[in-house]
Amino acid sequence: MHDDQYVNDITVSKPILEMVTVANEFCHYLENAEEKSKNGILEFVNRILPLLYLKGSLLPDIEVENPDANEKFATEEQWERIFLMLREKLGQQDEFWTIDPLYINDTEPLKASMAENIADIYQDMKDMIMLYQKNTFDARQNAVADIKLLFGTHWGYRIGNIFNRTHHLLHSDEVEPPQFAKSLDLF
Repeated sequence: MHDDQYVNDITVSKPILEMVTVANEFCHYLENAEEKSKNGILEFVNRILPLLYLKGSLLPDIEVENPDANEKFATEEQWERIFLMLREKLGQQDEFWTIDPLYINDTEPLKASMAENIADIYQDMKDMIMLYQKNTFDARQNAVADIKLLFGTHWGYRIGNIFNRTHHLLHSDEVEPPQFAKSLDLF
């Protein structure tokens, strides 16, 4: 495609490119988080999830012309690898109680897993990135339309579910103080 062909192509607009960039950073970090500390992971998640949420909320509506071009790429093994790594890192602090608005008739708190919620977000982001990187108009359209739909029905809720928990863990006595604060002799 020539540059002038991208001029009116909404699939390469600034909000979409920013979403792809943040999603890619999120996935790349998690795929390389084995050597990261629990606190490092919590700090990263606490910073990037609001950004993912913001970028997801800014995605334009796109009418898909060829829904057959939609594909899924993240495998069950990839999801499980991220889930198990996070569950091990977070240990007892992985589980928390939440009231999930997806269960409207249930006002009782539900036991939730940060590792599961983060792995679910990872799967949605990975599918979007891989489809978008096929770099055809149909693939980009489907990637954006699908991630926007999933924002409203899936991963947006997951961010809401775990954001209070990550904030609490970082700003309470449940985990060690942030590394940058230790280096400044604040603790």
